[in-house]
Amino acid sequence: MIPYVREISFEYGRTDQVSPLIRRVIANNPGAFTYTGTGTYIVGQGEVAVIDPGPDYPAHLEAILKAIEGERVTAILVTHHHVDHSPLASPLKDRTGAVVYGCAAPANDALHEGAQMEHAADRGFVPDVSVCAGGRITGKGWNFEAVPTPGHTSNHICYALLEENALFTGDHIMGWSTTVVAPPDGDMTAYMESLARVRAGNYATLWPTHGPPVRDTAPFLDAYAAHRRSREAQILTALQAGPARIAELVPRLYADVDSRLHPAAAQSMLAHMIDLTRRGVISTDGEPTHASEYRLA
Repeated sequence: MIPYVREISFEYGRTDQVSPLIRRVIANNPGAFTYTGTGTYIVGQGEVAVIDPGPDYPAHLEAILKAIEGERVTAILVTHHHVDHSPLASPLKDRTGAVVYGCAAPANDALHEGAQMEHAADRGFVPDVSVCAGGRITGKGWNFEAVPTPGHTSNHICYALLEENALFTGDHIMGWSTTVVAPPDGDMTAYMESLARVRAGNYATLWPTHGPPVRDTAPFLDAYAAHRRSREAQILTALQAGPARIAELVPRLYADVDSRLHPAAAQSMLAHMIDLTRRGVISTDGEPTHASEYRLA
């Protein structure tokens, strides 16, 4: 069982000091995939960085500007291009003159299809400075290392705050829920590799964009990975009874999950099917799709 962390104290628009270097302002965009809303983080004092400015909501922009009144924003760090994370980067840059860091949205329109199951894609997102391959971002009193973590999306980046041995995990890891991995942009093979990369980082705290922080990180990450392998094992057990399609398997394997989330579960299952097919564990005729019939190899 994943030791989920779901308790969080906040008010929309309020700035909360959540660690010596970190403040958080939560946008009023709660939902099935955003939990209480997008948590925008402000790091530093005087000269600050803003992480995941969030959806293009004027009220949230004003809340961020109020939180940093009298300070200078020098860096805007974006984890990925979904509309609950990146769109406010441009308006915030216009108001502050800060440099935007991140990894550009995929150029292939087909790769944005999976985002519709969760959140629409901010297709025009292009950072001023690309950290697709990693890199350092520094300011007065703070230093970040960009950690490429493809999987949830192909351009997902986490940011490690070296002064606190903390990792801002975007949607790669969330304390309140598992993460949707929706093909074609989402990729389960890459996701599991990225999860192992984060585990190897031995971070003291994980700060997801949605929900509260994870502080007992190693057991949480081990359980997070085990959950994915458990889903994989459930699929293989189900296929022992004979070939099946995703639409037949989701209601059975996700019976304990809110049915509103079953379309997203089907996306994650497709990601598992693609991964298992690549590894030669299962097979199907042609490319793996939602409509494909899958069987044990």
